[in-house]
Amino acid sequence: MRVCLFFGWLALLIAGPAGAAMGLTQLPGVAGDGPVTLFYPSDAAAEPVRRGPFTLQAAPQAAPVRGNGRLVVVSHGSGGAPWVHADLARELVAAGFVVAMPEHRADNQRDGSNPGPDSWTLRPAEVSRAIDAVAGDARFAPLLALDRVGMYGMSAGGHTALSLAGGRWSPAGFMRHCEAHLVEDFQSCVGLITRLTGSWLDPIRQWAALFVIRRRFGDDTPRAHHDPRIAAVVAGVPSAADFDMASLATPRVPLALITAPADRWLIPRFHSDRVLAACLPRCELLAEMPAAGHGALLSPPPPGLTGLVGELLDDPPGFDRHTVLPDVNRKTTAFFRMHLRP
Repeated sequence: MRVCLFFGWLALLIAGPAGAAMGLTQLPGVAGDGPVTLFYPSDAAAEPVRRGPFTLQAAPQAAPVRGNGRLVVVSHGSGGAPWVHADLARELVAAGFVVAMPEHRADNQRDGSNPGPDSWTLRPAEVSRAIDAVAGDARFAPLLALDRVGMYGMSAGGHTALSLAGGRWSPAGFMRHCEAHLVEDFQSCVGLITRLTGSWLDPIRQWAALFVIRRRFGDDTPRAHHDPRIAAVVAGVPSAADFDMASLATPRVPLALITAPADRWLIPRFHSDRVLAACLPRCELLAEMPAAGHGALLSPPPPGLTGLVGELLDDPPGFDRHTVLPDVNRKTTAFFRMHLRP
């Protein structure tokens, strides 16, 4: 029996149909949610697929084949889309995983009307319902064991990831952070609405930002969400300043972080560094990407960004994307292989 269990565990670690293409489809969301995009192992031939400004090699609507029996859910950042995580999805699919990417309400590429704490409140349950959507699909449910699901999130999706790892936060925690550190962490507090320029208008921008934040985000009720199916979590450059760090000191599941020292959108000392200080050694630093900025994990990166969004998401000088990102994706896949085994 022990020999059988050993070889079953080994098969899970190396599973993944050799030479399989990456299938691509969408499922309707549950309970009025937006669509859930799936990447998965398939025997079909890949072809160029255009999605927005991206061309992916995938097999649209192809029949799935059995991989390693495990699901990983990916939570996108503010204004995000599935396509900027296609390279990570490809690495996971090659290892046999099915990858599900929910579209977060009012904070996605099609509708960016309500990012920030309002979205952060909704997102963890949207991840749970994405798992439900996969469980309810006759093509995928027989191929998966959904008792141990992986979860990856980047930026605002990293906030979602920390929530699903056991973290508690509140809108008032966000407000207090911005009251204390508005100038140092300005883009975290205001997003892309405006920036500080060093001009005489900066005090007005700061006053207006705090006025809006205090009116909208005074609720001190802790936000928490538990899904017993989530068994391993990776948080990439997470928004985290509003968390009660004591709630992350002992994550309820294996937790790993990916950090970017040159992040100018979510200044690390207020976000990822604080999480690591709270949870090490009960979590792990999966990767610190040398010279990386906030957009380093967007892969493929959005082309043609300009203005403030370009300054925050484009790669800083010295960041070696072509070397660093494949290594980070391999480490992320290995983390889920290790922690989602039976």
